[in-house]
Amino acid sequence: MSSQQAQTRAVEAGTTTGLLAHKHAVIFGAGGAIGAALANEFAAQGATLSLSGRHTDSLSDLAEVDAENEPQVIDYLDKIADARGNIDIVVNVTGPRPQTYSNGTPALQLPLEQFMVPLNTLVRSQFVTARAAAQHMVRQASGVILFVTALPARGRPNVSAIGSAFGAMESLARCLAVELGPSGVRVLGIRSAAMVDTPTIRWGFLATARVLSVSEQEVITNAAQATLLKRLPLAADTARLAAFLVSDAARTVTGTIVNASSGSIVD
Repeated sequence: MSSQQAQTRAVEAGTTTGLLAHKHAVIFGAGGAIGAALANEFAAQGATLSLSGRHTDSLSDLAEVDAENEPQVIDYLDKIADARGNIDIVVNVTGPRPQTYSNGTPALQLPLEQFMVPLNTLVRSQFVTARAAAQHMVRQASGVILFVTALPARGRPNVSAIGSAFGAMESLARCLAVELGPSGVRVLGIRSAAMVDTPTIRWGFLATARVLSVSEQEVITNAAQATLLKRLPLAADTARLAAFLVSDAARTVTGTIVNASSGSIVD
């Protein structure tokens, strides 16, 4: 869905006075399942959007931006600020494909080069986009930077590469919150369980099913049963939570990672 389509849908639904009315949100990785869900929900809550991705195939109104390229990101956000004024919300949900870092491989068998892939790409891009956004937010004395991570940040078998990257992202969120809080900028994260409707998670479930010689549905069912709520989140669930957290309704929340794991872990 393009930003214009999402905003049109919001107008037709009569929700432009929602949680994010008068807010401008920038979403990196908007062509993916999570990014598209965020764009849809933010627009439904009244936000105006600037959407980008590395590839422009999936959305017609998508700026082509490499979130790992710092000069490109800075130029992109500078142009948005010039055209829109404030940058109120920034979320980066880009990331490498799990095949590139052999997700599901035990750490003792994982080549160093593959272990480093999420650290060299995902963590790099998160720092690049957060820092570039923070430059604008500090000047305007407001804004929210939201990180999205998952359960491997807390330790899981056979996911050392992405788990280490997610852990680094969560630490970065806390450090930035401490530095930027006095300037009125909030920084926080969502730690989700496996969002069952995203291609990355479906790939992982399918790979597990093949190893265990069971059906993909059996793997999904077992994963859901391992949570306290007996259900896995969808991308839309994460998007609804995100819309609340980046809104003024959550203006006292910063420096924390919200547990959205359906009870997979208990904080």
